[in-house]
Amino acid sequence: MRLLNTTNRTLKEFYTDIPQYAILSHTWGQEEVTFQDIQNFEAAKHKDGWKKVIGACAHTQKYGFEWIWIDTCCIDKSSSADLSKNLNSMYRFYADAGVCYVYLPDASGEEDPRDVKSSFRRSKWFTRGWNLQELIAPSHIVFLDASWRDIGTRHSLRNAISAITLIPVELFEDEDRDLEKYSIAQKMSWASFRETTRPEDRAYSLMGLFDICMPPIYGEGAAKAFMRLQQEIIKISDDRSIFAW
Repeated sequence: MRLLNTTNRTLKEFYTDIPQYAILSHTWGQEEVTFQDIQNFEAAKHKDGWKKVIGACAHTQKYGFEWIWIDTCCIDKSSSADLSKNLNSMYRFYADAGVCYVYLPDASGEEDPRDVKSSFRRSKWFTRGWNLQELIAPSHIVFLDASWRDIGTRHSLRNAISAITLIPVELFEDEDRDLEKYSIAQKMSWASFRETTRPEDRAYSLMGLFDICMPPIYGEGAAKAFMRLQQEIIKISDDRSIFAW
């Protein structure tokens, strides 16, 4: 696992004895800091995403975290092997994190997030495919606005989040977040309105939710990717609701 040091913003690879770390969940912008960029701070500083990296590191440092995982710069997306390894491990990365900070630049901590007209309710984050597993996997989630101010936690906002996502509020009240209680069709429905930039990611973003691993093959198309996902699910489950879906 590759982690970013919150003090000097350098990357370090951990194979065993992984230290406690925070993890960032966010939506991608046009100029995110990549794995290649983070090797050269001068290049990274010229990208809009650098402010997000600095903000995330500063915020997590305040709460005693020396390390953070950020998908944009901790994955070498130029390597198909590194990309595959990380995509298949991502659910576990979020599940094992000390805390997940969800950064919502389109929401305000000055509003009541429970208000149906609040910017929190309309945040783009709730419409993105990969963010579904990032909402469910972590043990503790804190939502932050554009200025890194607290909006609330997943637990304190569970009713509002359930209304937005149509995920039963009981899942957010269950400390173990036991997904076995929910049918395949139910879990598929949670992802049905979400979008991804790459069509294949609509399938790949669900791998962790169903506890399966498979190699991503970008270019195969959404239909083939989803067919492979279903085939892998059938191998480990006798839940026939997959056919209803």
